[in-house]
Amino acid sequence: MTRTATGAPAGRAARRAPDGRGARRGTVAGTLLVLAVLLVVSATAGLAIGSVQVPPGQVWGIVTHALGADWVTPDWSRARATIVLDIRAPRVLLGAVTGAGLAVVGTALQALVRNPLAEPYLLGVSSGASLGAVTVIVFGVSLLGPASLSAAAFAGALGALLLVYATARTGGRITSARLVLSGVAIASVLTAVLDLLLLTTDRGNEARAVLAWTLGGLGGVTWGTLWLPSLAMLFGIGVLLVQARDLNLLLAGEEAATTMGLDVARFRARLFVLVSLVTGVLVSAAGPIGFVGLILPHIVRLFVGGDHRRVLPTAALGGAVFLIWADIAARIVAAPTEVPVGVLTALCGGPFFLWLMRRDARRNTDRGVA
Repeated sequence: MTRTATGAPAGRAARRAPDGRGARRGTVAGTLLVLAVLLVVSATAGLAIGSVQVPPGQVWGIVTHALGADWVTPDWSRARATIVLDIRAPRVLLGAVTGAGLAVVGTALQALVRNPLAEPYLLGVSSGASLGAVTVIVFGVSLLGPASLSAAAFAGALGALLLVYATARTGGRITSARLVLSGVAIASVLTAVLDLLLLTTDRGNEARAVLAWTLGGLGGVTWGTLWLPSLAMLFGIGVLLVQARDLNLLLAGEEAATTMGLDVARFRARLFVLVSLVTGVLVSAAGPIGFVGLILPHIVRLFVGGDHRRVLPTAALGGAVFLIWADIAARIVAAPTEVPVGVLTALCGGPFFLWLMRRDARRNTDRGVA
């Protein structure tokens, strides 16, 4: 009788396989459903919580009435409607869009460079995007009109990512330590240049506003500025979902992926451009918000496994929920002062990063002993 690598009869293993896949699909569907419900609850909380508390029922009344529901009796003041629809709603949506985009970008980067510590903030991509955006603001460049800020952020993000990748890749290999050190070093240089620009600019008030923006935040967004990051996020997730199979191939290594028909160099170059585009647009809208792309992919894989067809949509929903709640905390933790949301994500992500470093060090040590 033919047996599998585990010693079980092949026929029995084949009979069990569909059940396992069905169980996995059920787990993924359940996880997505839970996250979708959490996203609705989180968005409601984001619209309700603030200096002016709005009851959740009234929040839904305001939203549905604005969407044209004629069965809702408007028993709220115009001021509350303005707070919910014009101030908090764009902010909550930007949080969901940015969290989802950063989570899927982090997932893609970890596959592209085959490193569990890869993340836009740690690899200097966010710093490059910030420098590009601040350069446009400080020098008043407007060659592309309203798109100048996003275009400059994209160029800075792509340049930083390529520089980090080229610096870390020596002898055809990239180690975790070399990648992180290259990212930290280049991010430090880019941040120093950014600070120099802010210190030497003559527009003091503008410099202070930009400095606050570099800490990451969702305030100040309007409906008119929300469409571009939303479009970039949807485009990025759509392309990455189409490329999910090739991302799975990369996990087996470059040689194995090439053997299975993937042009690794061209594929990586295309996705580097995509990752830089999404990161640049999101940074130009919300500032550099770190560690979302590091935390969420690892948490998601615990529930749905490593297949990117499952990880990407789950990470997107999880990132949206995470950043909405981080923004809620930023509004209330030191009220009436608002804490930049990037500070809170760093407080969460820093310890998580250190834990990942220690975990990988233990695994490498165990492999060396073996």
